[in-house]
Amino acid sequence: MTVRVALTGASGFIGSAVLRRLARHDVDVRALTRQEHPLPAEVEQVHADLARPESLDGSCSGARVLIHAASYVGLDEQLATEVNDLGTEALMKEARRAGVERIVQLSTTAVYGRGPHRGAAVGELEPDPGSAASRSRLAGEEHALRQGAAVLRAGLITGRGDRWVVPALAELVRRVPGFWRAGEAQLSLIDVDDLARLVTLTALQLAGHRGSSGPVRGVHHAVHPVPVRNRDLLETLAGLDVLPPVTGELAWDECLALMDENPGRISTSQLTLLAFDHHYATDVWQACDAPPGPGPLAALTEAAPWYRTHLAGTARP
Repeated sequence: MTVRVALTGASGFIGSAVLRRLARHDVDVRALTRQEHPLPAEVEQVHADLARPESLDGSCSGARVLIHAASYVGLDEQLATEVNDLGTEALMKEARRAGVERIVQLSTTAVYGRGPHRGAAVGELEPDPGSAASRSRLAGEEHALRQGAAVLRAGLITGRGDRWVVPALAELVRRVPGFWRAGEAQLSLIDVDDLARLVTLTALQLAGHRGSSGPVRGVHHAVHPVPVRNRDLLETLAGLDVLPPVTGELAWDECLALMDENPGRISTSQLTLLAFDHHYATDVWQACDAPPGPGPLAALTEAAPWYRTHLAGTARP
């Protein structure tokens, strides 16, 4: 029997990758979108605005699965609350009304706040969100968990469509040229296509659905199990001609001084995330009975042409 999947965020970085992955399965997709988007013709598109709870009425009717991949990650605290907290609450109420059997919600390891964090499993690290976006996303998790959802806290996400991780690195290697703290920071990354694969595997764990290995519920870290060293990330990107080569090593006080001398869009707190350990243990791949794959560094080869085009005129002096 074909499964109907309701998907939020279908036009976004993660949601569009999930949509591509869902196309490999025997599912019908209903995209819940705030405005009309050019999506594949076979995808049903319905208006549903998380900031307007009344627009969600009926949006999950007939769906067995809900994948909630939409979020607001900007600085507007009121909008973050409306979308990530109250909007998620309204969406979960609609899912309950519609009798949705399976819910997967995308969240972020940013709910843990400032590190360093070294290999903590879920439950070993108390959330301490440091921004309106991460606070509201943590609140949104609670609404989903009350409905028996699987909540996937993603680490740093790379791949085609990434407008944060590698673009941030591109700016920072110009402003702070050198390996920050010797480039030894260990980071939890995941390639966007691997994340989409994980989301889809988790979402389709339905009774009677082919390939189901039993439902994953609760909070899990959606990361590759092997962390990536900052130096290796920068050297891989330089080898792919995405970023300029990095040479020399900088102590942290030198990094801070250069950040002040060379102002830009990326904040010191964002540099801290990349220059200090932020990696997390995960059991989700085993729970889904799926291999994690070769990892985000290997996947950068395929994403490199997109990055080179996107960063043209930005990543180089």
